[in-house]
Amino acid sequence: MPGSSPRPHSAVGSTAPRPDGPDKVTGRTRYVADLRFDGAWYGGVVRSPIARGTLLGIDVAPGFDAAQVAVVGPRDIPGCNVVAMIADDQPLLAERELRHVGEPLLLVAAQDPVTLRAALAAFRPRIEPGTPVLDPRVSTQVFKSVAIDKGDAPAALARAARTFDGEYRTGTQEQLYVETQGVIALPPDAHGVVTVHGSLQCPYYVQKALCTALALPPRKCRVVQAATGGGFGGKEDYPSVLGCHAALLALRCGRPVRMILDRHEDLLVTPKRHPSIVRIRSAFRGDGTLDALDVDVLFDGGAFTTLSPVVLSRGCIHATGPYRCEHVRIRGRAVATNHVPYGAFRGFGAPQTCFAIERHFDHVAHELGIHPFELRRRNLLRLGDTTATSQVLRESVGMPEVLERITAATGIDRHPWRTAREATGRVRSRVRSGRGLATFFHGAGFTGSGEAMLKAKVVVESCADGKVLVRCAATEFGQGTIAMLRAIAAEALGRPEDDVRMATPDTQEVPDSGPTVASRTCMIVGGVLVRACREFLAQGGVSRVEATHELPPDHHWDDAQYRGDAYPAYGWAADVADVEVDLDTFEVRVTRFWSAVDVGRAIRPQLVEGQIEGGSLQAIGFAHQEVVTAQDGRVRQDRLSTCIIPTALDAPDFDVALVEAPFSLGPFGAKGVGELPMDGGAPAVLSAIEDALGIHVTEVPATPERLLAAWRATFGDDEDRPR
Repeated sequence: MPGSSPRPHSAVGSTAPRPDGPDKVTGRTRYVADLRFDGAWYGGVVRSPIARGTLLGIDVAPGFDAAQVAVVGPRDIPGCNVVAMIADDQPLLAERELRHVGEPLLLVAAQDPVTLRAALAAFRPRIEPGTPVLDPRVSTQVFKSVAIDKGDAPAALARAARTFDGEYRTGTQEQLYVETQGVIALPPDAHGVVTVHGSLQCPYYVQKALCTALALPPRKCRVVQAATGGGFGGKEDYPSVLGCHAALLALRCGRPVRMILDRHEDLLVTPKRHPSIVRIRSAFRGDGTLDALDVDVLFDGGAFTTLSPVVLSRGCIHATGPYRCEHVRIRGRAVATNHVPYGAFRGFGAPQTCFAIERHFDHVAHELGIHPFELRRRNLLRLGDTTATSQVLRESVGMPEVLERITAATGIDRHPWRTAREATGRVRSRVRSGRGLATFFHGAGFTGSGEAMLKAKVVVESCADGKVLVRCAATEFGQGTIAMLRAIAAEALGRPEDDVRMATPDTQEVPDSGPTVASRTCMIVGGVLVRACREFLAQGGVSRVEATHELPPDHHWDDAQYRGDAYPAYGWAADVADVEVDLDTFEVRVTRFWSAVDVGRAIRPQLVEGQIEGGSLQAIGFAHQEVVTAQDGRVRQDRLSTCIIPTALDAPDFDVALVEAPFSLGPFGAKGVGELPMDGGAPAVLSAIEDALGIHVTEVPATPERLLAAWRATFGDDEDRPR
């Protein structure tokens, strides 16, 4: 069984150096920009300067010799002019209708960067401007809609003695991976194979896109992951665009083509987190028991569908938070605007709706006069309860121990919220301090029937020197995939970790084990790896074993009704944040941050803690620092000097408690953990800000300007007015 207990002194649960660590810290790791191919040219893109319009043509500046460059337009694409993804609505190159700033119009390759820059400036699009749609509330084009019903929420709300309403908003967030997007494409080799090396998360996604654009079978499209310097979901879909662009140019000029974005272009055109507007109406009984929830979720999808359907699905499924509720109505839409297309970012959809429900719980707690911790405790899901999709929680619900650990560490259950500020010493000159809470959960793996459709595969085979090689498409981009999978394989095989090798993710060398997204790698791919290793041992002396993921027989999901087992398992967590707010500048400083997290089983505890701290810091930035705005559809924060994220100097002291409630179908009990930490940080920080200032803020990022406006709306211009 994948969830059986490991032996004493095993690889699982131990601390060992990361196998990829020494090369990274010494600079020996070769990222895509470090790869060299003889005779390589440089590729670039002529892009739309406006958010909406009609392309009338592209002129060439007088005096520029276009013969010195290779050019690809829409008519030069041998296959379909489309980015093969969930929906085929995004062209590789716009032909007439322009839908966002930075949309690709023409591909250009040159022998050197100087000539390329001159060429990109020389090709000048003629455009008839249109009026862009930039407010998702007025959009009439729906990419995806979701409806979830449980019980009869309208009737329960109608008969309720009292209901509570709130609207909650989250802004755009930029992934800001250390390494920008980049690929190198090679023209067909002697066997007619086109190869793309890239900084990417999902090799088989890029291969599918190449097959569609180049009109080639999979065996003729090879994708190799280079060492990847961060992704966070941002390198899930966009490498399909960039890989196709580079491959088209390589076909055109017959040479390798390098397309590595500079930071400005990366910030301007790549997908970011979906902005959201979430409206909630709830009914609670007099004792604080949640009775009904009606949630409306609106996501701005940007110009094209990209990954909006799966982002919206996850957001809606998590919209009721980790709480029992007999009567639920959720309606969600992801709509088109003329913003840059939005895509996946750590948690994809859940951080937006988790923020909304947690802020709503704080609002209700204060209205009912119940401590916010106590209101949550009374309503948290437990074993045997059903979620919003009517999934029965049969195992691995570690929330009771999570609460024990977080209260023991912080005393949050006894913290005097918003009252007696002077008596508790929470005023220090012109700085006010506060403490806030969030409880949350996150489904691991693809939603519903997603894993059944993927059928993830893993191969284990023997090497000539007696070691074992693991072949899978799971990618390493800083999160510790290599170390984690090696530990799982070593444990399952009963061999030292040094006996296990990991193959480079290369579509000609590894089976399709699915994308490295959705907190699925450890639980799903790791589970398949355990099966492959045990079959390898059972067959003794066999040289190669392939295993495929299979859903448990009691897993049931209705795609049409959004009902049933949404995820194989959930991670459960609670965050507590301490903040200080300067009353003169309304700047926020997060001084300490606690997390208690049920991870099922920590394969590599040090890596798991690092994931939690890193994800929590991203969530803290989402809460109050990271501003991404657009003017006429153009991203304004398009430089590192203006695109702000937390640095090491902004990081609070972290205190992480790992709770292990094993999941029987996970490898040695493990569940996914990568995305879970993104869900709780923002509501915990805003809860703490409310505790400090006595103002209920419902939008992130909670910038000083927004806090000042909320303060004045609550207290007028008298900053020292008591509550």
